[in-house]
Amino acid sequence: MVHFDHSALDRLMTAVLRDKGVNESSVRHVVSSLIQTSLRGVDSHGINLFPHYCKEVDSGRINKNPHFKFEKTAAATAVMDADHGFGHHAGAAAIDSAIDYALQSGMGSVSVKNSSHFGAAAYFGLRAAEKDCLGFAFTNADALVKAHGSSEPFFGTNPICFCAPMKDEDPFCLDMATSLVSWNKINNCRMNNQPIPPHWAFDEQGNSVTDPHKAISLNPAGEYKGFGLGAVVDILCALLANGPLSRDIIPMYTSAIADKRYINHFFMVIDIRKFTDVNVFKSRLQEMVNGIRNLKPLSSATKVMAAGDPEKKSSGQRLNEGIPVSDVKFADFLSVSEQFRSAAK
Repeated sequence: MVHFDHSALDRLMTAVLRDKGVNESSVRHVVSSLIQTSLRGVDSHGINLFPHYCKEVDSGRINKNPHFKFEKTAAATAVMDADHGFGHHAGAAAIDSAIDYALQSGMGSVSVKNSSHFGAAAYFGLRAAEKDCLGFAFTNADALVKAHGSSEPFFGTNPICFCAPMKDEDPFCLDMATSLVSWNKINNCRMNNQPIPPHWAFDEQGNSVTDPHKAISLNPAGEYKGFGLGAVVDILCALLANGPLSRDIIPMYTSAIADKRYINHFFMVIDIRKFTDVNVFKSRLQEMVNGIRNLKPLSSATKVMAAGDPEKKSSGQRLNEGIPVSDVKFADFLSVSEQFRSAAK
């Protein structure tokens, strides 16, 4: 196990992407998203993805210099064509526009088509919360979640993210896949040859497996409930953007690396000030979260947590200790550039 210094990692990832000719805005958002996500402990969507993103840039799957096209469809809505650029950049541009619309009209929404993997949805929701707004972020993905009552997948992990500002700490943040776990957790177990819990994934016949190499689909969170939420995300992302459903999106890792993925996102922002006093809202949310934390725990060894608490704890630890990566993933970074050796603690 190796630990990366986040500041050195920021510098090196930025240099690599610049050397590949990636435009400066894309570089900034990709690097910021990956480091923020890893600091928050969400390793499935953090820096571990960087070597793969580099391959996608080299192959032409990701457009290094996209020309985003905005079609403003009403006072507070728009459809954006991401031109197959980095989803991190496209998503930031989209939610920033939704924030502007919300500050003017109370609410704002932007639909995005022709995009790519956008990393952690929290990166976008938190941008809205920083402006004292409520932020929602959604994306569809290739079909990896077993349909309820079937042996076949239909929807992707299709995450739902909601963020809101709080009085005395970083924003409340719920960022959850509509599957029980993300596919990248399966990949991490494959990489380390670790078994998975029997309720995580299924084989081609729809049977539960503990061997990650046999997994072809994931369990929806809450069975039919997660399956239904996955459908809602595809309606918001694919249908509003007139883009492909999850089942029609090619896989991130096993498809031809040069092929475009045509992923869709949806972002919505609500300006709290248009409904209530923002300071009162933030104080009441702080009281609500503190009330959750003060509930009686099941045992003295556990704490009751609100959404986002594990990520806040991880961020404090990793800022001091560094971001951990496996030896296998460290080797992937060195295959991109030997300079990453200097960022290891």
